[in-house]
Amino acid sequence: MNKYLLIVDDNEGILDILKTYVSKEGFVPLIAHDGEEALRKFTDYRPLLLLLDVMMPKKDGFTVCREIRQSSNVPIIMITAKGEDGDRIMGLDIGADDYIVKPFSPKEVMARIRAVLRRLDISEDQSKDIICHPGLKINLSDYDVIINDQSINLTKKEIEILWILAANPGKVFSRDNLLNSVWGYEYFGDARTVDTHIKRLRSKLNIPETFSWDIKTIWGVGYKFEVKHV
Repeated sequence: MNKYLLIVDDNEGILDILKTYVSKEGFVPLIAHDGEEALRKFTDYRPLLLLLDVMMPKKDGFTVCREIRQSSNVPIIMITAKGEDGDRIMGLDIGADDYIVKPFSPKEVMARIRAVLRRLDISEDQSKDIICHPGLKINLSDYDVIINDQSINLTKKEIEILWILAANPGKVFSRDNLLNSVWGYEYFGDARTVDTHIKRLRSKLNIPETFSWDIKTIWGVGYKFEVKHV
């Protein structure tokens, strides 16, 4: 079983601390000091998860995350000294699974890792299923969404939100429901993150009016996948 965990940071002190805790949890730590080295080691070892610093030499963490997301849905936890909402939302929007701000507790980092990997296990258990609605096909095993026979380029989180909604037509999900289902109870982010993802999801799907389904906003509550009876 793959036990590699890639830690990417240019601070040796942080690397030493995280390497120690990762090893105690039974993982095999891989170390990279800049973005280019991170991409090389990702390609060579295909790690189970990445702890990825944002501010790094050569290529920053956002760039590394974008490049990896072109070919892989491997879990990525961003680590940065920046605590602004914009940076956190940007990291999540480009496909990061979680976001930790320095200074942090190593125990908290390990808790986040366990939470992300638990969600990965749940996702893999469900991945044999394919959801279909008229003009829509969601294949969670391949993280592929097809609209009218055209593959749509969505982020991992956008696909997971769409999957949850489409798997439960007519059910209303609050923003907190979706935040907890997709990011997990350990995630301390803002529910506005859900609104941002829904907005991007609708824009990318560009759902034709002729379709018998839609993603509806329930004002003051949340969202639902509405199937029209035509």
